[in-house]
Amino acid sequence: MKKHRFTVLIERDDDGYLVAMVPALKSCYTQAKTMEELMPRIKEVIELCLQEEEPVIMSFEGVQQIEIVA
Repeated sequence: MKKHRFTVLIERDDDGYLVAMVPALKSCYTQAKTMEELMPRIKEVIELCLQEEEPVIMSFEGVQQIEIVA
């Protein structure tokens, strides 16, 4: 088995849920109320996504927040 390392982005939505997504894998995301619930879920989703697709090679560069009035 090949060892993978992924960047997981985690945000909190308006309902208070933590939402985790993996940019290197299409449609690889999940949500939970706590970090303790979230981490096993995202690991499981990553394993499922890897059964269907090859990850895009990416390296983490940073995070920026941008405010736009629209």
